[in-house]
Amino acid sequence: MTQAIGRRSVLTAGVAGVGLTVLAPLRPAFAATSHDIEMLNVHPENKRLRQVFFPRIHTVMPGDTVNFLATDRGHNSATVEGMIPDGASGWDGKINEEVSATLETPGFYGYQCTPHSSVGMVGLIIVSGDGMMDNLEAAQGVRHRGKARAIWDEIWEEVAGMDLGS
Repeated sequence: MTQAIGRRSVLTAGVAGVGLTVLAPLRPAFAATSHDIEMLNVHPENKRLRQVFFPRIHTVMPGDTVNFLATDRGHNSATVEGMIPDGASGWDGKINEEVSATLETPGFYGYQCTPHSSVGMVGLIIVSGDGMMDNLEAAQGVRHRGKARAIWDEIWEEVAGMDLGS
């Protein structure tokens, strides 16, 4: 069956389409997003890197949720003491289980795999927004053991080269 398209239908569709096109870029400003970080035995792009979070640095907006996926067994995700913004809530996932964190407070959130932190299984989430730089110095000042110390040096060097819009 063929349906005739009248002038009014075309105008209505055109106006609605323009309205959606104009509003589409505004959607992320008020819609929370979900982000996935994998807990892996081997880095997917560099097989020489073992016991990793992928990606290890991730930037999100306030209200976004970060899901730590138990892709490989034997890992968890937990915040590192002294490496989250004042007033923010941390997380402490169980081994072999996925954990999600909705991050409301701008700032730097250091996290680790508890059994593998000393071999460098650590990562950083940056929550953008007003006040995000408030805990940077404190987070950078936390001392780490083993290979984690070198990995955190790499992470902070990478962060220094990022345009954080601060």
